[in-house]
Amino acid sequence: MKHPVDIHVGKRVRHRRWMLGVTQQQLGDSVGIKFQQIQKYETGMNRVSASRLWDISDTLNVPVSFFFEGFEGETEAASDTALMQGDLLADKEALELVRSYYAIPEGQRRKLFDLARALGDVA
Repeated sequence: MKHPVDIHVGKRVRHRRWMLGVTQQQLGDSVGIKFQQIQKYETGMNRVSASRLWDISDTLNVPVSFFFEGFEGETEAASDTALMQGDLLADKEALELVRSYYAIPEGQRRKLFDLARALGDVA
């Protein structure tokens, strides 16, 4: 049975990896494991050890605490509900949009953000 913490940590690994455009193979090679193990971590099938999480955080250039952000002690039922409602960053198009957004220089990105907010207020 998957533990909600393992599912959450796995999602955060996947999201960060996708944000950086890193493949499971590349991440696995960097931390010294096969890509299949990365798949198991990302789905919460296997629990990530502390030392492996340290290596992953170093490779993905985030603090270890990043992988626990947003976890509020979800129950299994709450975790299942969140999965059924859909995870925005699990959508490849949404992720590509976020990745492209952060590729825009900061000054222009702020203007785009303000435009999007203004358009959202009109809708």
